[in-house]
Amino acid sequence: MALKRGLSGVNRIRGGGGGSRSAFIILVFFCVFAPLVFFVGRGVYIDSSNDYSNGSVKQDLDWRERLAMKSLRSLFSKEVLDVITASTADLGPFSLDSFKKNNLSASWRREVGVDTSVRNSQNQTTPSIMNAKRDITSKGGSSHQKVETPAKFYRRQLREKRREMRANELVQRNDDTILKLENAAIERSKSVDSAVLGKYSIWRRENENDNSDSNIRLMRDQVIMARVYTGIAKLKNKTELLQELQARIKDSQRVLSEATTDADLPRSAHDKLRDMGQVLSKAKMQLYDCKLVTGKLRAMLQTADEQVRSLKKQSTFLAQLAAKTIPNPIHCLSMRLTIDYYLLSPEKRKFPRRENRENPNLYHYALFSDNVLAASVVVNSTIMNAKDPSKHVFHLVTDKLNFAAMNMWFLLNPPGKATIHVENVDEFKWLNSSYCPVLRQLESSAMKEYYFKADHPSSGSSNLKYRNPKYLSMLNHLRFYLPDLYPKLNKILFLDDDIIVQKDLTPLWEVNLNGKVNGAVETCGESFHRFDKYLNFSNPHIARNFNPNACGWAYGMNMFDLKEWKKRDITGIYHKWQNMNENRTLWKLGTLPPGLITFYGLTHPLDKSWHVLGLGYNPSIAKKDIQNAAVVHYNGNMKPWLELAMSKYRPYWTKYIKFDHPYLRRCNLHE
Repeated sequence: MALKRGLSGVNRIRGGGGGSRSAFIILVFFCVFAPLVFFVGRGVYIDSSNDYSNGSVKQDLDWRERLAMKSLRSLFSKEVLDVITASTADLGPFSLDSFKKNNLSASWRREVGVDTSVRNSQNQTTPSIMNAKRDITSKGGSSHQKVETPAKFYRRQLREKRREMRANELVQRNDDTILKLENAAIERSKSVDSAVLGKYSIWRRENENDNSDSNIRLMRDQVIMARVYTGIAKLKNKTELLQELQARIKDSQRVLSEATTDADLPRSAHDKLRDMGQVLSKAKMQLYDCKLVTGKLRAMLQTADEQVRSLKKQSTFLAQLAAKTIPNPIHCLSMRLTIDYYLLSPEKRKFPRRENRENPNLYHYALFSDNVLAASVVVNSTIMNAKDPSKHVFHLVTDKLNFAAMNMWFLLNPPGKATIHVENVDEFKWLNSSYCPVLRQLESSAMKEYYFKADHPSSGSSNLKYRNPKYLSMLNHLRFYLPDLYPKLNKILFLDDDIIVQKDLTPLWEVNLNGKVNGAVETCGESFHRFDKYLNFSNPHIARNFNPNACGWAYGMNMFDLKEWKKRDITGIYHKWQNMNENRTLWKLGTLPPGLITFYGLTHPLDKSWHVLGLGYNPSIAKKDIQNAAVVHYNGNMKPWLELAMSKYRPYWTKYIKFDHPYLRRCNLHE
């Protein structure tokens, strides 16, 4: 009714043409234009304050204007609208243009912004709204914004730098810790010989087909987890579950003891796998605890590691024992030869051509051995490949146990026209403890304790090879006394008893050693068989006198210039260093380390084709290298006269043995 009255009043004003123009404007403003300003103002606020939603807000504002104009057209005539338009153009700050061109005050924005932020939060993230509000505040020039002084800005930068440095430090420390843990794990894994564990290991990836023997591996994994849950069941007093687990473990172990591949598994294996899986599922539901399972697995791994170490030590001991024990057929041969030797008359025990023993114009060989068969192969192979066997003289030295057998063999099997001379090391009266440091040390109580006390703390697997009986024999150290043995000779070729000769060796006497004492083949590669492998360079005497990277060389085939030997007093140098090593602090035992020291700087390198090594331990030596070698050396544990020998290398050795010999047949010696 009021609206009708207002309209009628308007009509009266128009019709009458009287009244105040200002009264008309005020009426229109409060009744119509004030609500219009409110709604349009909200749209303008959104348009001016939200840069991130300009398109949608403009559409919202146009919609409001169109709605307002539509409402006004329905209420007023065209003439009234023209009057409103003309009148509101001069409203100043309350005009629509002023609202569009200028921002609202901070207080108005705070009042209106609540509703706007709620509506826009559905499409925009919180950080964007906060950034928009900061932009509004900066544009509005709010008086309460804090101005940061240079000092505060500098302190803030320092704090940020400290935080960044601390974060980098923590990251670096974490990386270093992880690296240390990885290196420690790698070092621990090196101590476990995977070859001892056999074909299967759940801690390493198999190189074979992933599906090969999968049931066997699964059954072993089940047994491991069953043992873990067995220990936990004992802790938690789960008696029934414990008995069930133990029964399943016995069933699986019984199957695994009879099968190594899936093809060997019985038909009931799948049922046992299923039953074990069901028990493990039941145990997991009742007993699983991450800390307990981890602890049990760690304890099992540690126990397995200790077992591997123990087995490795045992295998090393057994390998050394097998390598150094004389086989029964060879022992039988020695005994039969000894018996027959003492049945001979003294006249028949003498070798012919005794005058050649000290002739310096002939080719002399030194061979020290207690193995009759091995010594015979060395002599036979040398003579068979020699151009003129009559010029070759073999000086054999053995112990009193094998002296008769060695003589008897070469009396029965003379090497053609070559000269043989056999001696007994125990008859060398000049070789005594007052002259020889090794003999004096072997007689000491400390050395006896080291060799003969099984519970000695140094009896680890790493020292087993140095506790070999051969180091107690002077046959092994006799090589340092060649001028004492053969004072009238100028040169002599030293040979080990585990070699074979494939070519004529007489050209070695023509090799110019350039004033050196020892002619030998060097054995060093990029980093192997250098001095630091054999000598203790933490000792100041070793560190001061030798180069750790100096190249090593091999015993087995060595040409010695005995004139230079005497001139340089090589035996005296050997005695000096042997006396210094009484407590085994410079090197452990053996003859190669003192040989490297004694002949340091006095060794002339020979061509590698003269001497090929490794047939007693290395299965990957090229066949071409073996065939082209003058001397082939079976250094290592797999000697050719043992069952441990590598079958592909053994024929090179056995071809110099006549297995149809009566003595060999009676002792069951065969290929």
